[in-house]
Amino acid sequence: MSFRIAYLVVSDRRSQGDSEDTTGPAIAAWVETQGWVVAAHAVCPDDQTAVAESLRGWADDGLADLILTTGGTGLSSRDQTPEATRDIIEREVPGISEWIRASTGAKNRFAYLSRGVSGIRKATLIVNLPGSPRAVTEYLSHLERILPHALSQLQAKPGSGEADSHPKG
Repeated sequence: MSFRIAYLVVSDRRSQGDSEDTTGPAIAAWVETQGWVVAAHAVCPDDQTAVAESLRGWADDGLADLILTTGGTGLSSRDQTPEATRDIIEREVPGISEWIRASTGAKNRFAYLSRGVSGIRKATLIVNLPGSPRAVTEYLSHLERILPHALSQLQAKPGSGEADSHPKG
């Protein structure tokens, strides 16, 4: 099954052209390896309102099955991606972010400093990733193991029974 992916790079420096974006291309390459489609991508500053508006617009328009954000999940006062995500999601899916941190944290203790969240708006899953290409690649290698099932559940029609089947593993 093919899914539509959108990604939002959250960075003051990258949005102003002061720094090259390396996380967006990493996400795009990963999407291609999955056989999925990049439906949209953008770069915006570390601004809670700008992030929330982008996420809300893409989800409400039904543009993507999955929206990935990269950046803005750290500890600095400008890192507001989790807050923006919480502002617009309808249901949080904490297990995704908890599992990713635990999986990557086994090799890199700094993974536990990421405040990223995951949640659903309409039929779109939104997952916050850190802003480094290495972290993005590590997180995606774990996510690819659960995303097909999660996204299929979101696309299942109520009462069809499709959302009730769980793969082993």
